[in-house]
Amino acid sequence: MHDKLQTEAVTAMADLNANGDRTSFWRKTPESAALLAFLLAEIVFFSLSSPYFLTWGNWVNVITALSITGVLAAGGTMLLIAGQFDLSVGSGVAFVALVMALTVNSIGIVPASGLALLVGMGIGVINGFLVTKIGVNALITTLGTLAIFRGLTQSLGGGKNMLISNFDWAIWRPFLNIPLSALVFVLMAIVVGIVLKRTVFGRSIYAIGANENAARLVGIKTKRVVFQSFLLSGAFIGLGGLMSASQLGSTSGTTGLGLELAVVTAVILGGTSLKGGTGSMFGTVIGLLIVGVLNNGLTLMNINSSWQQAATGFLLILAVSLDQLRQRLVGRR
Repeated sequence: MHDKLQTEAVTAMADLNANGDRTSFWRKTPESAALLAFLLAEIVFFSLSSPYFLTWGNWVNVITALSITGVLAAGGTMLLIAGQFDLSVGSGVAFVALVMALTVNSIGIVPASGLALLVGMGIGVINGFLVTKIGVNALITTLGTLAIFRGLTQSLGGGKNMLISNFDWAIWRPFLNIPLSALVFVLMAIVVGIVLKRTVFGRSIYAIGANENAARLVGIKTKRVVFQSFLLSGAFIGLGGLMSASQLGSTSGTTGLGLELAVVTAVILGGTSLKGGTGSMFGTVIGLLIVGVLNNGLTLMNINSSWQQAATGFLLILAVSLDQLRQRLVGRR
C-alpha cells in the first residue's frame, strides 16, 4: 500500500513538473516570438525603405554600433535579473577611458589597459559594497556614482578631448571584415548566456531576483552573489571603456552619455523584468538588435538624430509598459 501511494505521488509530481514546464514554455514563447516578430517587421520596413539596409557591410555596422552597449548590457542583464540596477555604466566608461588616456603615454599600452580594467572593476566594487554592506538602494547608489565619475571625468580631463594613440585594436577586422569589438560583444553575450543558464551562480541570480528571502533560506549567500554581480558589471564597464577608447581613439567629458538609457532599454525590452527573477541574455540581444536596427534604419532614411533619441525613449516606455502587462498576465495565470 505504501509503495503504491509513493508511486502515485511520484507520478503526480512528474505530471506537475511537466505541466509546469509546459506553462513556463507557453509563458516564455509568446514573449520571444513577439520580440522576434517586431524585429522582423523593422527589417522588412527598412529593407523596403533603403537599398543599403540588407547589405553585409551595413549589418556589420549595426553590430559594431551595438558592441559597447551590448557588453554593458551583459552585466546589466545579470543585475536586473537579480533585482538590481547599475546606472553608472555610462560615466564609468568615460572614466575608464580617461584613465587610459592619462596613463598610456607614461606606462605603456598593456599596463594602462590593465589599470583601466581594474578601475572599471573598482567601480563595481564600490557599487556592490554600498548596496550589500551599507544597504543603500541600488538605484540611489548608482545614480550617485554616475554623478561622481562623470564629475571626476570632466574635472580631471579638463573638459577637453584627449587623444589616445596606437590603441586601435577594436577596429581590427580579423574575420569576415567584422571589427574585433563586435566579435568581443558576441563572445561576451554567449559567455553570459551560458553562465545564467548553466551554472550555480546563474541559477542563484534568478533565485535572488524571484525571492531574495527564500533564496537566503535555502542557503544561497545572497549578498555575496549580488556583490559578485556588481563586480562583473564593473568588469564589463572596464571592457566597455577600453572598447570606447579604441574605437574613437580619444575620450572627453561627454563620452558614454546616454549609455545608461540604451542599456536599460535593451535589457527591459528583451524581457528582463524590473521586479527581477526573469530574463535572458538571448532576450537582451534581441532587444539590442531592435534598438540598433531602428537607429540604423532611421539614419539610412536621413532622419535627424534627435528623432532617433526620441524613438529610443519611446521604446523604453513601451518596454516598461509591456513588462507591467506581462506581470499582470502571469499573475492572473
